[in-house]
Amino acid sequence: MTTTAKGAPAKAPVAKKAAAKKTAAKKTAAKKTAAEKTAAEKTAAEKTAAKKTAAENAAPDASVQPAQPAQPAKPSKSPKPESRTALVRRARRINRELAEVYPYAHPELDFENPFQLILATVLSAQTTDLRVNQTTPTLFAKYPTPEDLAAANPEEVEEILRPTGFFRAKTKSVIGLSKALVEKHGGEVPGRLEDLVKLPGVGRKTAFVVLGNAFGRPGITVDTHFQRLVRRWQWTAETDPDKIEAAISALFPKSDWTDLSHHVIWHGRRICHARKPACGACPIAPLCPAYGEGETDPEKARKLLKYEKGGFPGQRLNPPQSYLDAGGIPAPPLGAAG
Repeated sequence: MTTTAKGAPAKAPVAKKAAAKKTAAKKTAAKKTAAEKTAAEKTAAEKTAAKKTAAENAAPDASVQPAQPAQPAKPSKSPKPESRTALVRRARRINRELAEVYPYAHPELDFENPFQLILATVLSAQTTDLRVNQTTPTLFAKYPTPEDLAAANPEEVEEILRPTGFFRAKTKSVIGLSKALVEKHGGEVPGRLEDLVKLPGVGRKTAFVVLGNAFGRPGITVDTHFQRLVRRWQWTAETDPDKIEAAISALFPKSDWTDLSHHVIWHGRRICHARKPACGACPIAPLCPAYGEGETDPEKARKLLKYEKGGFPGQRLNPPQSYLDAGGIPAPPLGAAG
């Protein structure tokens, strides 16, 4: 045993051994920690790889497009349905606006008495009022009364009515109508709806034209223009003329019916056309649910306007003075140049 000079035992070797053990323990602990860290990292890497592999295995083939999952329904933002009160107000406002645009609106058939009007209206089927107006001067001059037309030679009448189309059927109608007036009404056109609709070739539309314009009795004329526009304006979804008449008459006071018919029909002929309405030139565009179905550019829309709105002749050879005062141009007679 090593001792110091005074005989005390030596402590250095013991201290060195202790220090060596402590160092070795630290190295061992460090190696263990490193090994554990390496193992942990390896485990994490393996887990990541496993997840990646699982994801790849679960992913569909890029060449196959999977069905898209249904999207959750979004809250509806559709406009609130128009109430009955709102519909009535909008419809009447449209009529008021049209009355300002067409203050001179009138029946576009030339006539001087109820007999001429009922004949012209029957002849207007499947043709234009203009063609009827160009044809009836000869008819009225040769057969001025129901008695005259009832006794007419059908072939001569056919030749006069040829330009209106369907002239054989129309000849049969006007001669039969004239005979009925002579035999049942003393040669006078009756002023009641129930009597008019019993005449050959006369339906409710023709009857209301006669009642409203020859007798001053309110009626709604449901022609093709009227049918198209009231559905386009969503006044009604009906397609049957009688049902349309009932639906629209309920929106307006009776006193408005005849002028309403003129306003709607005039607008349909001049601006709100069937195939290409001139939306950009329409005075009631802000009130129309169908705005945008036609041309919306103002300049292009103006080129679509017809009759006096486009600077062209109207349909009557002898229109009312109010129409002429408003700038309307009379139609030329049949065969006239231009």
